[in-house]
Amino acid sequence: MPRHLIRFHHYKNVRDSDGHQVSAGEERAVPWVAITPVVNAIRVLERLVPQGELLFSSTHHDIVSQRRHHGALKRATLDRRVEDLVSWINQEATAQGLSAQRVPEDPHGNLGLSRLRRTLAWHIARRPGGLVALAIQYGHMRTALDARTSSGYGSRERRGFHGELDVETALAAAQTAARLRDATAAGEKISGPAARRAIVGAASMPSFEGALTTPKAAAKFLARDGLVLFDNPDAFLICAFKRDTASCDPDPGATAPNQFACQLGCGNAVRTDSHAQAVREHADRLDAKAALVPQPLGDRFRRTANRFRALADAHDSTAQSAEEAIA
Repeated sequence: MPRHLIRFHHYKNVRDSDGHQVSAGEERAVPWVAITPVVNAIRVLERLVPQGELLFSSTHHDIVSQRRHHGALKRATLDRRVEDLVSWINQEATAQGLSAQRVPEDPHGNLGLSRLRRTLAWHIARRPGGLVALAIQYGHMRTALDARTSSGYGSRERRGFHGELDVETALAAAQTAARLRDATAAGEKISGPAARRAIVGAASMPSFEGALTTPKAAAKFLARDGLVLFDNPDAFLICAFKRDTASCDPDPGATAPNQFACQLGCGNAVRTDSHAQAVREHADRLDAKAALVPQPLGDRFRRTANRFRALADAHDSTAQSAEEAIA
C-alpha cells in the first residue's frame, strides 16, 4: 500500500524568538506518514468544511449542540463520536454476517480519544521500525533517538516516552511468543540457528495479553537477553534477539533488534512453516511483477525471488518439530 506525507500546522509550544506564543502556529517540521485510507478520510473532511477552516471545526461538525462555539470539536464530543463509530462498526458487522469483526465490549469502559490513541500506537509499534514511526507520529522523535530516561507518557518533551515504547515492545514480544507456541503446538516445524532458544524463550515468557503492564516491568522483561522474540514480517522470520549474535548492529545496551536492518544469515533468525509459505508467496508476487516491468528490473525481481525460494527450501530441509528442536 502506498505511503503519503501529510504536512500540517501545529500550535502547542509554538513560540517566536521572544518566547511569545504564536497563535497562528507553524508547519510541523516532520510530516506524518500515512496510508491511503487516512488520506481519503482527510480529503472527505476537507470537502465538509470551507477552505482554511479546521478539519474538525466545531461550527461545521457539531451543528446540533455547539453551533455557537468556535475552534475545534471539544474532547467530550470527540469521545462520543468514537463510541458512535464503535456502534456503527458493530451494526455493520452484524448486518453483513461478520460477527468476528465486531468491536467487543471493554471491561475498562468506553474507548475515548486517549484509548484510541493507544490503540493506534499498538498497531504502529508492531511493525518493523514501528517504534521510530510511533515517535515521529506522536511528536517524540528526539526522545526516540536520545538516551533512555524516565517513564511517563503524555508530553512532547525529551523525557517520558521510552517507558511507553518499552510497554508496547514487551506486549508485541509476548504476543509473538504466544503465536509461536500456538504454531508449534499445532504441528508447525521450526528452523534457524536460534530455533532452540526461541522455543525455550516462548515457553518461559509470561503473558501480557489482555493486561496492562508498567514501564518498569516491561523494561525488566525486555532485559532477558536472548529469550525475547520479535516478529519481523517483512523479513519473514522471528528474531530471538541476542545482542552478541545480532547482525543488525544493535547498540551495546539494546534490548530489541534494528528490524529495519535485518540481515540474512543472522544467528538470531527463526522461521516456521508459515514463514516459509509466506516467503514462497512473496517470491511468486515478485515473478508476477517481473513480467510487467523492463527487463533489467524484471531480472532483478527474478533473482530476488530465487533467493527467497532458497530460504524456503532451506527451511524445508532443516525444519524440526518443537520437541526435536529442544532435544
